[in-house]
Amino acid sequence: MNVAARLLTSLVARRYAWTVPLAGALLAGCASLDGATARLASLGGVITPYRMDILQGNVVVREQVQALQPGMTREQVQAILGTPLVASVFHANRWDYVFTLQRQGQPPQRRVVTVFFDGDRLARVQADELPTEEEFVASLAARRPAGQAPALEASEEQLRAFEAKGTSAPATPPSPEAAPDAAAASTARSYPPLEPR
Repeated sequence: MNVAARLLTSLVARRYAWTVPLAGALLAGCASLDGATARLASLGGVITPYRMDILQGNVVVREQVQALQPGMTREQVQAILGTPLVASVFHANRWDYVFTLQRQGQPPQRRVVTVFFDGDRLARVQADELPTEEEFVASLAARRPAGQAPALEASEEQLRAFEAKGTSAPATPPSPEAAPDAAAASTARSYPPLEPR
């Protein structure tokens, strides 16, 4: 390699030598940014962002598993439990039903039901501890207690204070002579028919 080529390579290398340390610093900053954003998002635990409940998989309850009998066909099992979440080609004799529930402020729940077949017939069922249907529905309805709901009607004192401010003029009843005019005005309106004739 001649001197000119070496000099050119050296100049290019010096010119862009700062990019490698800068890229490393930026990547390190991104890694520490995750923890900082989590702390900022919750503002010290005072305000937390809303996180929706995440339900994934098949909900299988105790009554469904109790309805399974050895010797049932795959179609009968599928009619009771639904389509399996995992039906592997490598494990054709096994269906997996996996259910996960993630809620804000609670540990995630995970339940697995595995159904084993001998040929086309149900051989056995292996399952985690499953809730009954009533227990599962009750667990979905259970929420954190809400704060005190605001009053939806004003007390007599609040109404008097509101009228005293002069923000609402008391309603005056229409005079008896104006009543026929109002009735005539309301009957004089013409609206298009609701249905075609």
